[in-house]
Amino acid sequence: MESTSTDRNAAVAGSSTPEPATSGLQRGLTARHIRFMALGSAIGTGLFMGSSGAIQTAGPAVLIAYVIGGAAVFMVMRALGEMVVRHPVSGSFGQYASRYIHPFAGFLVGWSFAFEMFLVAVFDATAIGVYMRFWFPDVAQWVWVLAVIFFIAAINLIGVKVFGELEFWFALIKIVAIIALIVAGIGVILFGFGAAGHDQMGPHNLVDHGGFMPNGLWGVLASFTIVMFAFGGIEIIGVTAGEAQNPKQVLPKAINSVPIRILLFYVLTLGVIMMIQPWVDITGETSPFVSIFESIGFQAAAAVFNVILVTAALSAMNADIFGAGRMLHGLAEQGQAPKSFTRTTRNGVPIMTVITMIVGLLVGVVLNYFYPDQVLFLLGALATFATVLVWLVILIAHIRMKREIAREHRLPSEFPVPLWPVASYLTVGFIVFVIVMVGIVPDSRPALWVGLVWVALLVACYFAFVRGQGRRAYQLVDQTEPISVVGRP
Repeated sequence: MESTSTDRNAAVAGSSTPEPATSGLQRGLTARHIRFMALGSAIGTGLFMGSSGAIQTAGPAVLIAYVIGGAAVFMVMRALGEMVVRHPVSGSFGQYASRYIHPFAGFLVGWSFAFEMFLVAVFDATAIGVYMRFWFPDVAQWVWVLAVIFFIAAINLIGVKVFGELEFWFALIKIVAIIALIVAGIGVILFGFGAAGHDQMGPHNLVDHGGFMPNGLWGVLASFTIVMFAFGGIEIIGVTAGEAQNPKQVLPKAINSVPIRILLFYVLTLGVIMMIQPWVDITGETSPFVSIFESIGFQAAAAVFNVILVTAALSAMNADIFGAGRMLHGLAEQGQAPKSFTRTTRNGVPIMTVITMIVGLLVGVVLNYFYPDQVLFLLGALATFATVLVWLVILIAHIRMKREIAREHRLPSEFPVPLWPVASYLTVGFIVFVIVMVGIVPDSRPALWVGLVWVALLVACYFAFVRGQGRRAYQLVDQTEPISVVGRP
């Protein structure tokens, strides 16, 4: 497709000029957009709702799980960042997997990422239905899910620059809210401000109810099946490479800053929440962010924060649909998805991929109609499997790229991973461990079986429909080398 060569030529030249409207995806995302888009995807329902399950599994020791998980995610993002700086292309890690592992690896990771984003988007839409019970307890959950899907569809059909601006403000609202919650929570713990049960608040709540690790080491290990889902979506930074202005400057800054911010938000926020409200009282029936205000008698604050939770879920869902659509667009350019997915509107929106995702999300309405109480956990476990699978392929592609650079004596990377190669191999081992835990923990085991069925289905589809068509992915622009294209014969 013409847009592929245009994007690559622009990448080689380091141009920040947007592509013509008819050429395909447009480079309309600034550093501000990309940073907040990643925050918007990764700080969402996994924190505001899914954290309840992680807290119940590990107790206060879940904070350790978030620190370890955050460190692993940082390594994944640095590995992705090193590849993005060398090859800032549409499709990102889907093309890297094809180039450095095998075309099937690109097919697997690309479609699995789209599957992950679909699952997380359904999860977010479902969470909005749960949040709306705060005001409308008698309205069926699926009604809200359906309304949200049509709202998100309208936003995603806007040009990328307008979309990025909307996502910036969506994400900014919830980030400000989280900071306000941390500050207010610390203030309530220290000074009370008339809160009910103030004398029972404080750091002692982290050890008073069965100890800091009430469910033992097993509880911490089992919580990783939930914790890692919370970080899912941060790899959307790589997907923005094809639409970022000056990607070699913008993306490294975003990658360095976002994982640390996310980790701080998770650990500080959940730490404050568990100091105010004992972990044994965080049941998951409502968001822990709302329940702490209700528990201390601040009903008005609980209502305000519930509005913020709805906005946060919309922000995450919005970013998820964007990421899935752009990945499918990149797969179509490689011949690994229907050619119709390469079509874009005059505003640079890959119209068919967005429509396909929205139609797929209608499945979420059906799930919420038949399984309103079980759908959140099942979707979270499935998304965890898809997330860590994507991260594992990213890490393997990066390791193979580093080996090829050393073997062929090519120029060193401009944005290398830290502590290579020890940290990279340790991260691979950790990701494999999480996949094993998904299968060991009884509640999440069905997700592993469904995930393996998904992989088997992709294998069948690849050999039936793709095979030789994916060879275009072998040609990638290498901005680090003095030559314009590095590829295999």
